Order: sequence, then structure tokens, then C-alpha cells
Amino acid sequence: MNEHVAVVDLGYGDAGKGTVVDALVASAPVRAVLRFNGGAQAAHNVITEDGRQHTFAQFGSGTLRGVPTHLTRFMIVDPLALSSEASSLGNPYELLTVDGDALLATPWHRAANRRREEARGGDRHGSCGMGVGETMAYALGHAHAPRVSDTLSRTRLRRVLAAVESDLGPAGVPLDDVVEAFLAFGRTVSIVDSAYAQRLLAEGPCVFEGAQGVLLDEWRGWHPHTTWSTTTFDNVAELCPSFRRLGVVRTYTTRHGAGPFVTEDATLDLPEGHNATGRWQGAFRVGHFDAVAHRYAVEVAGGVDGLAVTHLDVVDRCPALRICESYEVDGSPWNRIAPGPARDLDHQEALTARLNRARPGVLSRPDDWASAIENLLSAPVEIESWGPSSADKKFLS
Repeated sequence: MNEHVAVVDLGYGDAGKGTVVDALVASAPVRAVLRFNGGAQAAHNVITEDGRQHTFAQFGSGTLRGVPTHLTRFMIVDPLALSSEASSLGNPYELLTVDGDALLATPWHRAANRRREEARGGDRHGSCGMGVGETMAYALGHAHAPRVSDTLSRTRLRRVLAAVESDLGPAGVPLDDVVEAFLAFGRTVSIVDSAYAQRLLAEGPCVFEGAQGVLLDEWRGWHPHTTWSTTTFDNVAELCPSFRRLGVVRTYTTRHGAGPFVTEDATLDLPEGHNATGRWQGAFRVGHFDAVAHRYAVEVAGGVDGLAVTHLDVVDRCPALRICESYEVDGSPWNRIAPGPARDLDHQEALTARLNRARPGVLSRPDDWASAIENLLSAPVEIESWGPSSADKKFLS
């Protein structure tokens, strides 16, 4: 690998970004993995060829191979969750740098997030319950929202955390305990300025690791069942002028919780050890490969240079699995979801209503799934994944 690569999920998340990142760093020297959206809600499963396993949230998916992680200013950093993850990894803080401008997620953001979602009852938007969206929303309305650099000053940190507690309500944890925990985070991690990312990029090839998926993007997903995060390549483009765009898809489409899912088919025999129904995320849903939605994801993401197709080993185990090439909506065929104007949530909400009425149209079962996906998404398949470890990956270019 001699260029920077950005890894983005072209679905609703869970396509296998972590295992693809791990395979990339195993295949060639990589200076660092840069996380560029989301926060502690991520769950990127990595199994190395020697059997080591971890579900990555804030640390990059190259950590088991000793590759440094940089949390860019676009990350929502949760010090408490990060401490727990670090402990399970053997506390590899020497591999971690954090941009001081990144927002801090606190227990009050998390509690407010959960109260808001519970109040929606049967109209839940879908949430991981980690307070990531609440942190973003709070920052939009409060110029002095807590940031990572605040953990370097006790006075400043206590002031901004007290304001969050006052604004968002109780979280069942004493303010001073959170202050002490966040100060410990500030003493432990290497907090850097925003120029640090540029230094990493100048020192060697880097991998940008995304979270969630393009179909959950805050502006391009099916509003309101989306994330408060930019899941396309847009954040990467602000950090790096030139990089290779790698889109990740499964051989079948999945989704956690509420929202449109045109190709959902609960009869498919596709059990998952790492995904299950959760209190906040809701049910883990599976369905046929949705070429229509994935084509839309490629388009709104600004295109991809190549694809990584995961779970190819599952196809033979599920003979009922198909590829959906078109929808039927209100009695008419529909093979393209036309992108709306930028940042138009009214358009996205209307699109959600239409997708809720859509049904799968043409379904097919190809002999060569990777070639079929390559043709349907008009991008070359560069990585085939036939299992969970890097040894199960086949690089085609």
C-alpha cells in the first residue's frame, strides 16, 4: 500500500470495516489508522490469524498489530468508554493520539440520549444509547461544549462539565467523580493539535477508518433514522487532499433497529454471533443484497475507487439469499434512488416515507457474487473476504 486509503461502509453499518482495516494494515506498512467520525458506539470486530480478537470502538482496528491510532477532530471521544476498551487491550496508550478539538461525550449526554429515545416510544429513531448524537446536538447550541483539550485544565473542565450537567439533567454520577476521571484521561493520552494529522499523513501511508454506514449519514440517510455523524468521505477530504476511496459491502444487507429496509427477509438463515437485538439499537435485521440502496450510497459518497466485499463464505450456506436489483414503489419500478439537494432533511424524510412503501423488485442469485456486485455498483472489487481474519482476505489488485 503506497497511498492513503479511506474505508467507508456503503450500507447501514456492520459490513466489516474493522476486518478490512485489519487486512490492509497486515498487508503492508501503515503509519497510522485515523478515525474520522462517530465515537464509542462503533463495534468493529477483528480476529487475527493467530486467534486474537477484539471489538474496536474508539481504538483503530490496526491496534492488535501495533499500528498507532489517531482520533481526529471529527471524533466524539468518550473517556470512560475508552478507558474500558484500553484495559481490555492491555492499555496501549502509547499507540494513541487525540486531537484536542474533538468533542467529549459525558455521562449526561448519554443519559439525555436515552431519555429522549425512550420518550419516543414506538416512534424510536434508533440509537446506540452512547450519547454521540446528544453530544453533537449540544455542541451546535453551546459554543463552549466540552472538548478533549479541556481535560488539561481542572478549572476549565469542571466549569464546562457543570454546564452540561445543568443543561441536560442528572446522570446518576457525581460531577466531581467525572471531573477526576476525565483529568486522568487528559494525563494519560497524548493530546495533540489539528496539525498532527497532517504530520502523520506526510510520514507514510495511513488508513482512515469510518464508523457506521453511508445509509445512516446525518444528511444523506433515511431521516430521522440516522446518525448525527458524517459517514461519507467528506470528513476525510477535509483532512487529506488525496486518498483512495474503498467502499465496504456485505453479500447481504443488515440493519440495526428502526428505519426503512426494503430487502429485509426475516426467513433468511443468517445467524450472527456478534450482532443481536439490543435495548437501544433494537433488533438486528437481515435481508437480501440491496443494490439499489448501495448504488445510492456510492453516488452520495462521491464515488468509490474500489470495493471490499465481505461474507462471501456465507453465500453457499444460505441458498435463499438473492441480490435485489430494483424496487417497486407505488406500482412503478424504481432502480435508482436519486440524491436530493445537499442538507435537505425534508427531502430525506419524504424519501423515508417512500422507501417504507417500497418492495423488492427483481431478485437474482448470481454464480459469481463478487463480479455481480462489481457490475451493479460500477466499481472494481479489490478485496474479497471469505472469513473473519486477514488470512481469509483475497486482494485482487
